[in-house]
Amino acid sequence: MAACTTPDPPGVPVTGPADGATSAPDPALASYYDQELAWATCDAYQCADLTVPIDYADPTGGEITIKVLRVPARSQGKRLGSLVVNPGGPGASGVDYATAADSIVGPSVRSSFDVVGFDPRGVGRSAPIDCLDDTALDAFLGTDPTPDDAAEERGLLKAAETMAAGCQSRNRDLIAHVGTADAAKDMDVLRAALGEAHLNYLGKSYGTFLGATYADLFPARVGRFVLDGVVPPDLTSAQLAEGQARGFELATRAYVEDCVTEGDCPLGTSVDEGMRWIRGFLAELDRTPLPTGDPAVPRLTEAWGSLGLAVAMYDQGAWGILTDAIREAETGSGASLMALANAYADRAPGGSYSGNMMEAIWAVNCLDRPDSPELSTYEGYENHFTEVAPTWGPFLAWGSLACGVWPVQGDNPPHRISAEGSNPIVVVGTTRDPATIYEWSKQLRDQLANAVLVSLDGDGHTAYTRGSSCIDDALDAYFVKGTVPQDGLTC
Repeated sequence: MAACTTPDPPGVPVTGPADGATSAPDPALASYYDQELAWATCDAYQCADLTVPIDYADPTGGEITIKVLRVPARSQGKRLGSLVVNPGGPGASGVDYATAADSIVGPSVRSSFDVVGFDPRGVGRSAPIDCLDDTALDAFLGTDPTPDDAAEERGLLKAAETMAAGCQSRNRDLIAHVGTADAAKDMDVLRAALGEAHLNYLGKSYGTFLGATYADLFPARVGRFVLDGVVPPDLTSAQLAEGQARGFELATRAYVEDCVTEGDCPLGTSVDEGMRWIRGFLAELDRTPLPTGDPAVPRLTEAWGSLGLAVAMYDQGAWGILTDAIREAETGSGASLMALANAYADRAPGGSYSGNMMEAIWAVNCLDRPDSPELSTYEGYENHFTEVAPTWGPFLAWGSLACGVWPVQGDNPPHRISAEGSNPIVVVGTTRDPATIYEWSKQLRDQLANAVLVSLDGDGHTAYTRGSSCIDDALDAYFVKGTVPQDGLTC
């Protein structure tokens, strides 16, 4: 790790309760901004319901309930305010994330802030989007992701159309109103209901897109803001997929290098040999799936196998588990790789899903980043992506086909943001992050009018509370003391 001592730059003032915290940007929204949260005991936590309009352009046209959970600061006498957290997705539960408060923020932050999580609209417990039954969702996720001919392309298109049609038919009132801009507006209503003049926020992965969107909509309300593992709001669907293809390729090479270095690696004796092995293995799964022992998904297809490989790239702590699963696959069993795929999809053996992320992710992404309905577009993606990422390019090239046939259009297309007038925002990037490539952190840092970039030279997805004391110390000091890290700090 590089040394992390820095001079004391200007701080961000503490942002507790203040006059005007509930002021609404539109008088028509006053009743939402004036609401008070009625906290109740939920297991070991506190929970409440937040009411927001379905359509901010028509606040009287119906409303939904956003579920909120609070873990009070350990040192109430030294409490600085609320810290709202979001783990990403889109589709991951912020409520569940907040229950892990002891591990998602540093001890000093845990002592000083109430950690508050919410399920964004359409997610988890907040008017959840439901598009397919579990059997149909299994079939959708298991569809051949790398079509070899026109018939397979049509099969993938049919699967995309089934997901899109199910999302529309089952969620007619909400389907046009689950984009990131709507969720960011909900977050400002939550800020007001918490009695905070400014929003203190930790967003990871997609949560950075949500946070950046909030900052651009409400720059004067930005408090102590950390965006870790960045998805810039100006990425198109194709740019997102191409970047992730390169990110997973880089992360997989790092995994293979580690496997080879450890010795007795089932992938071979060099990185290039290992990458060829993985590509050959996925091609073989396409031809001859492996048995899983799961009655709902009895065969590990290329699609499920790819998800099993991908999830291990998010955390280098899972690399050994993946290697063992690959050894098992060589004996003819796909059970352990299927278990990894289940972890990716929040799925239990037998086909039950613990959340709705595998559906909400489409409902949100396709409003935010529409794509083309033409199959030839994705053929072009595959040709290009395969050049820059031979292993993951073909898989990710077709991944946004559902957004090409999505039945509704969003009103917040990809665009550059600046959040002019905000307090300093801390942007964090990891050099070998598979899902949110490092250059995206630099890209957002350069767009924001008032931001600093903190970098981790490392593996895995996101950086805060993932083992680097250098990163953790810098972000803990920012949250608790308002000390902005030095721009360009590298750990």
